[in-house]
Amino acid sequence: MAYIAVPIPNLPGKQDIEIEVTINGERQQMHYRVELLHWADCPAPNTDRVECIQHLLSRYDQEWALYYIGAPTDDFVPITFVKKDEMALQRKMLRGEMA
Repeated sequence: MAYIAVPIPNLPGKQDIEIEVTINGERQQMHYRVELLHWADCPAPNTDRVECIQHLLSRYDQEWALYYIGAPTDDFVPITFVKKDEMALQRKMLRGEMA
């Protein structure tokens, strides 16, 4: 699958992103959410960051699937989510099952 990079402004809070693309005449709409997970929100701030991310993701809205973990800073890590049903559609497209 080809990728297109779209810069997203670094704003506080959730950023709901809707992207509509037309590929070979077929229109697809995808919904993403970019959220900054702050290290201070970890139950034990001195915990390993991987464990912190796992903990924060375990409590996340179950309608959204993890899509991408961005480069962490000293204060937060940006996480991109995609709607779960659209993640299944993306996997089908990757396997060439969409015709």
